[in-house]
Amino acid sequence: MRRAALAPSVVVVLTSLVGVPIAAQGVAASPSARVSVAAAAGFVPDRLERVDQWIETLVRERQIPGAVVMLVRDGQVAYHRAWGVRDMGSGAALQPTDIFRIASQTKAVTSLAVMMLWEEGRFQLDDPIARYLPAFAKQSVLVKFNPADSSYEARPARRRMTIRQLLTHTSGLDYADIGSDDFKAIYAKAGITALGREGDLLADRIDALGSLPLRSEPGERFTYSLSVDVLGRLVEVVSGMPLDAFFRTRIFEPLRMPDTHFAVPADKRDRLVALHQMKDGKLVAAHDPDGGLTHPDFPSRPVTYFAGGSGLSSTTADYARFLQLFLNGGELDGVRLLGRKTVELMLTNQIGNKLPPFGLGFALETQAVDYQSPVSQGTFSWGGAFNTTYWADPQERLVGLIFTNTFGAPTSLGDPFKVLVYSALR
Repeated sequence: MRRAALAPSVVVVLTSLVGVPIAAQGVAASPSARVSVAAAAGFVPDRLERVDQWIETLVRERQIPGAVVMLVRDGQVAYHRAWGVRDMGSGAALQPTDIFRIASQTKAVTSLAVMMLWEEGRFQLDDPIARYLPAFAKQSVLVKFNPADSSYEARPARRRMTIRQLLTHTSGLDYADIGSDDFKAIYAKAGITALGREGDLLADRIDALGSLPLRSEPGERFTYSLSVDVLGRLVEVVSGMPLDAFFRTRIFEPLRMPDTHFAVPADKRDRLVALHQMKDGKLVAAHDPDGGLTHPDFPSRPVTYFAGGSGLSSTTADYARFLQLFLNGGELDGVRLLGRKTVELMLTNQIGNKLPPFGLGFALETQAVDYQSPVSQGTFSWGGAFNTTYWADPQERLVGLIFTNTFGAPTSLGDPFKVLVYSALR
């Protein structure tokens, strides 16, 4: 497999900033250099400018406050640009190096941590999770729910939940805050949220989750869920380290991802992009007075609950390095975190005919859905609740990321972004 390095400080903008009415920030090279870089990366430069035009329209129409876009091909940054504002209140211009809440993009990082420990022989993927987290020893499945008081009836589960099922969202769990109505209520009554509340500990909340009923039998169906938060606790128990410390010392420092954090440090908070949401058809500052999912301060206040499924903030450059690790077969810039065959396993569909095709941490483009979008078979992807999205295409050796921080946005960015990028390939 071809190994590509990805320099963290290189930013090349392929399109001209001259005459663009919407604020567009980047490190600009000369027009001829931009064209040369685009061509060298295998893009048709004037076609790639359609990305600019699309984002400019979204910002001008106030569908999003701003966005950062990054494309990496063969390990080289081909395009990295920002439009719009970091904060609609202050009007501060968004920069390519700004930090975004990446929400569920955290899941792939936790999945990497799990697979690193699996390679060390700490557990097998089909081990029952109860072997390591005893709170899950007596699982039950929901039979009846009473919405009046969130009470319920449940029966004993017939199967045991495994680590593999947690990695593939086939564990039978549901999601707090964004899941089905029944389980949002059940989890809320037990004090379980997607991001945790101030002062919460992962150990306590995951133990509480283990005592609650499942939505379905383990292995029966794909349900997007708190599964990876459970895996975050598994990493803590097996490694003997808090999840944030494991991420920092075993993943972020070796991969040179300096701007990825559960709690954004004080000296970086001026780069944290404000969270916005659509309300009555207008973009406004997001605010959750209860300190939950859309609380504006959660990445900058002290964090004790390390949500393995949703808690990180990061930059496009940091996350591109993370994805390049997988395109390189588990190695980046001389640092190997996974074996090549482990990466192949992670990027292989694990759930049969259930949809979407899912590996060990990523959604996959498989032959079953081939050519429903322009990405190549084998592409892996996901995104976050605050309108961030990414994909990595092993055949084209291409990474694409588009980050905004807009909760509940009516505009889905991932699919049109892919069309614009792939139609610009030479």
